[in-house]
Amino acid sequence: MVVDMQIAPPDYDRIFGALADATRRDIVRRAVDGQEGISELAAHYPMSFAAVQKHVAILTDAGLVTKQRQGRRKVVRTNREGLRVARRLLDRYQEQWTARVDRMSALLAEDPHEEPPT
Repeated sequence: MVVDMQIAPPDYDRIFGALADATRRDIVRRAVDGQEGISELAAHYPMSFAAVQKHVAILTDAGLVTKQRQGRRKVVRTNREGLRVARRLLDRYQEQWTARVDRMSALLAEDPHEEPPT
């Protein structure tokens, strides 16, 4: 069986790679309101400020968050369009698998003793 790799361009690897980490998913969730800077975000996690900065950088590179300077702070905000890109790919996979399951269900429902249509 040949798997069609064209459904997911390489950009998706970066997005889903970033979302594969629980801390990064939580940062995306917290950044929806866009009220916290990196130092405030770092206070939520049992890791160094530098580690949280690295997580934010990965999310930024993936297009899932943005950083905006507000005075001396860099506020982290979720990039909703980045999440929409991920959602569109997941929707395409869902459509593909739903169609496959429907075809399989139809095949299983066929009477094996019935003559095929001509």
